[in-house]
Amino acid sequence: MGKSKSDSKLETSDSKDSAPFFSILITTFSTIFLAELGDKTQLATLMLSAQSGRPFIIFIGAGLALVSTSLLGVLIGRWIANNLPRQSFTLVSGIIMLSLGIYLVTQGSIEFIQN
Repeated sequence: MGKSKSDSKLETSDSKDSAPFFSILITTFSTIFLAELGDKTQLATLMLSAQSGRPFIIFIGAGLALVSTSLLGVLIGRWIANNLPRQSFTLVSGIIMLSLGIYLVTQGSIEFIQN
């Protein structure tokens, strides 16, 4: 006969969850894909493939390495999300990034002045 309230809530929840799922998936893929283009890992993979003449094996090894490092990042990120307050983590991350940026600008300026 009619749908119960719990069934309609479940359908509403599923339709709401699918949009963020694909949004997160596309955002993650795009970000990682663009970040990895032309980086040292891609260049190392290119060189290994050219030297070995076995591109399929290199592809498998590089793929497993990327999956492993991504899994590590996800697990550590999940641990941080569950065990550290978000505001504190955001503040500490921001301070670290700013410090790193200031350090790199300072080093670059010193090197520029010396040359």
